[in-house]
Amino acid sequence: MNTIAIVSQKGGSGKTTLALHLAVASAAAERRTAVIDLDPQASAANWSDRREAELPVVLSAHASRLPREIARVRETGGEMLYVDTAPHSDSAALEAARSSDLVLIPCRPAILDLEAITNTLAFLRTTGTPVLVVLNAIAATGQDARLAEQALSSHQVETCPVRIGRRIALARALVIGQAAQEFEPGGKAAREVRMLHDFVLRRLQDLKTSVNGNPLS
Repeated sequence: MNTIAIVSQKGGSGKTTLALHLAVASAAAERRTAVIDLDPQASAANWSDRREAELPVVLSAHASRLPREIARVRETGGEMLYVDTAPHSDSAALEAARSSDLVLIPCRPAILDLEAITNTLAFLRTTGTPVLVVLNAIAATGQDARLAEQALSSHQVETCPVRIGRRIALARALVIGQAAQEFEPGGKAAREVRMLHDFVLRRLQDLKTSVNGNPLS
């Protein structure tokens, strides 16, 4: 089972939106998919209550229960698991990162978000789990994304080449328990989510087929 934690110490970075859209993409790829919602606001769980489709399954849990919930998803045949963490919760984020194969950090191209990356990366690096920054809510015009990538380059962190734009469909879809690729299948948001999902799967495959630079037997 592939486990991905979505982590950011900055509120409003788009963690839940990213987790749910990727989870729907995994489910659409016919992978048994679940989301564990660690945020006390339970936004992902509330979205699931509005949803008609069975997948992805969304489980609301306390951070202390995370290992048991991950084991339960694995035991029931889960193939893809996304862990949606709460902002300003180092202990929950650390537990999620330690239990995951990959950590995604959504980051808007704004100074407060870029400054928050420093603290997030500092504690995530203690876990040894690979980290990937996903630039989120990128304006259709301007140099914000390029400038954000330049700022991130000093942190020696991998930045995903797929960016998520500032798309209305991402928010509107969640209101009715959907993701953008269901709400507006031919739209730009749907295309970007599919591209990001494909990239994340390739990154996971790279991680699983190489240990310390040596191919697995």
